[in-house]
Amino acid sequence: MTELKTKPNAKSAAAFVRGIKDERRRKDCTTVLKLMQRVTKARPRMWGPSVVGFGDYHYKYESGREGNWFLAGFSPRKQDLTLYVMAGVRRYPELLRKLGKHKTGVACLYIKTLDDVDLRVLEELVRESVRWVKTSGPGAPS
Repeated sequence: MTELKTKPNAKSAAAFVRGIKDERRRKDCTTVLKLMQRVTKARPRMWGPSVVGFGDYHYKYESGREGNWFLAGFSPRKQDLTLYVMAGVRRYPELLRKLGKHKTGVACLYIKTLDDVDLRVLEELVRESVRWVKTSGPGAPS
């Protein structure tokens, strides 16, 4: 089985966010960092060179693949601010309808700027995803 490239490391998440050159993206990331820290009650930690993750959990799939991953996270990509919703974004259609302008992947939420979304809805989406991972997700207690 191949090993994941994205792993937690000792680099400072705060320094990473402070180092974001684009002022708008840096401000948005600072807001998301505080939001995710409040929801997860976990300190931000760098996962790989450009992902900020919060908390962690162990997963194990029926296929036998297992590992550790963060409960919630984000990355300031060039095109969008990417938020990782580990429960999968399609699990929350009502919240997505209320969120505002965004795009989605399986477990990714892509936002150009936080001005495009309702932050209360975004916080609820992160909260619900974290709750699902802790109680029902891969590796959750049975």
